[in-house]
Amino acid sequence: MKLNKLAFFSLTISVLLFSFSCSQQKQKTETNKPNIVLIFVDDMGYGDLGCYGHPNNKTPNIDNMADEGIRFTSFYAVAPVCTPSRAGLLTGRYPIRSIPTNCGPSSPEKGMPVSEITIANILKDDGYNTTAIGKWHLGQAKRFLPTSRGFDSFYGLPYSNDMILPWCPWLTGKDTLFMYENDKPVKVINDNQDDLIVDYTNRAVEYIKAQKNEPFFLYLAHAMPHLPISTADEFRGKSDGGLYGDVVETLDWSVGQILSTLKEQGLDNNTLVIFTSDNGPWQNLPKRMLQKGVEPWHGGTTGPLRGAKATTYEGGFRVPGIVRWPGQIPQKQVSTEIATTMDLFSTIVEVAGAKLPTDRKIDGHNILPLLKGEAKSPTEKLYYFNSKKAEGIRKGEWKLRITKTDGVQLFNLKDDAGEKYNRAEDNLETVIDLYNDLKSFSDKNGGEIVELTL
Repeated sequence: MKLNKLAFFSLTISVLLFSFSCSQQKQKTETNKPNIVLIFVDDMGYGDLGCYGHPNNKTPNIDNMADEGIRFTSFYAVAPVCTPSRAGLLTGRYPIRSIPTNCGPSSPEKGMPVSEITIANILKDDGYNTTAIGKWHLGQAKRFLPTSRGFDSFYGLPYSNDMILPWCPWLTGKDTLFMYENDKPVKVINDNQDDLIVDYTNRAVEYIKAQKNEPFFLYLAHAMPHLPISTADEFRGKSDGGLYGDVVETLDWSVGQILSTLKEQGLDNNTLVIFTSDNGPWQNLPKRMLQKGVEPWHGGTTGPLRGAKATTYEGGFRVPGIVRWPGQIPQKQVSTEIATTMDLFSTIVEVAGAKLPTDRKIDGHNILPLLKGEAKSPTEKLYYFNSKKAEGIRKGEWKLRITKTDGVQLFNLKDDAGEKYNRAEDNLETVIDLYNDLKSFSDKNGGEIVELTL
């Protein structure tokens, strides 16, 4: 068959246009960076969710998220209290390197050092729009707030929801809990916190819709279930787990809103979603908290784990950890591998195609191959700090814990996740090896450690 010159020319143009279109489509796909949604709740216990075995709390959205991705059974925060845990998450570094203790309204000039590089700093420089919604708690002075730390916008509380009268009696009436819009206080919150979860969720949904055409990083840090707990009327009294259950189920509703919005906006397959907590539940409450509706049973559960918030037992550090990314992370995975919130820093940077800082030690690891089911965890050990005190180390199945109060404790977490059986006397070599490792790390980073005596 012969083609005349005009037909041949038309065919050639069509082929070139088709090739150009394919090239443009390929380029668009390659530059369509994944979105990242990081949901960080406050004081949720390891055993608070249905997929982690709670008998009463109904959490179908979070459970489905776990079923559609990976759920960790050895996922760790890197501090047992708020500020240092958030520093570890956002910098990928042990908080002993930056801010190992809490800050708040009584320390207005204290915050995470401005020399620290956050996930938001890296992603913003790489073309992402970045926002923080919810609790910050890394300093309230302007230079410490999210909009000075790599976030394009911020809507939330500068610190914990209990840091007002009457729960913090050392404060004064001038220490009002304000909701911030970027770096400005815009409304008083104080003890009227019923709508916090819903408010943050609606903001997050609006943000996703507004940013659907460009890559974004949404850091949604809920203020609850940190005490004092409360929820909107539509959720109150609806669970089988009391007020705490109502709050957990409100958070589950929130996760459902985020996931459904991603689907509605056509972003589901291009968005990495992470759900975890900053530390374990607040139990053995101080007397200052037991007033104005706060009850001893308003805390969560660590399930089979020992200890809780503010301790270096597993209940203080081990938290729910769920990651979902359709088409990238295989479904129905349950992993016993060790991973930490610090690992999220390096992993998110890898997902975004950005580069890690080279001028400082990054303690977390890229766990994307682990999430995809292609490799074991690169996290071989974990140091447990309580403020500046180096109180524990986990290496493999063994965990050494050493404090002035409890002495030397060695637990095999494979056999004894509840830390009931101290096996130090029968495994002195392991004790010495772990202690030397912990002491070396503590000494290098200005920590404090109890002297080992056998």
